[in-house]
Amino acid sequence: MRLFVALQISDEIRAAIAALGHGLKPLDVSWKWTRAENLHVTLKFLGEIPSDKLESIRQALRGVPGEWPIEVKFSWLGFFPNERRPRVLWVGMKAPQSLPELAAAIEAALAKVGVPREEREFTPHLTLARSKAERIAPRLREGLAKHSTKEFGMMNASAFHLIESKLKSTGPEYTTLESFPGACDL
Repeated sequence: MRLFVALQISDEIRAAIAALGHGLKPLDVSWKWTRAENLHVTLKFLGEIPSDKLESIRQALRGVPGEWPIEVKFSWLGFFPNERRPRVLWVGMKAPQSLPELAAAIEAALAKVGVPREEREFTPHLTLARSKAERIAPRLREGLAKHSTKEFGMMNASAFHLIESKLKSTGPEYTTLESFPGACDL
């Protein structure tokens, strides 16, 4: 099973981000854009996990403390690793310290059940597109410059989710396996 832990985003924010992607996508076909229904904020990528470890992962996540709700504001655009060698185009987030604390608590809980720790520091973001070419076509660069400080909205997250990702020829298909600590107020 391919798993990750994430915050789901509100329909309004999803629509605003998807509209931007729809307008930018034709400007550079070398980028692979995230489908609107798959937009989320990854808190921890677990990768391939044997199905017999699923219950221990669920138990570990049930014990993760959190300060709820977490107010998250989505605005501005950026790149990983940087603009000179762009591989990932992302939407930035403003959130209280409770969000990185939640990511750290998830990391610690999962480490106790044998999930390897992430080596990179948690950077809150929402992945909009990926490129293997590590370049940006001039038309896309111009389009991004027009929207570099765009605001997409704010939401209050009251849960995080364990999600399974099934890779298909049409792109990944996500299934929420469980929500912690309960339903999300989106």
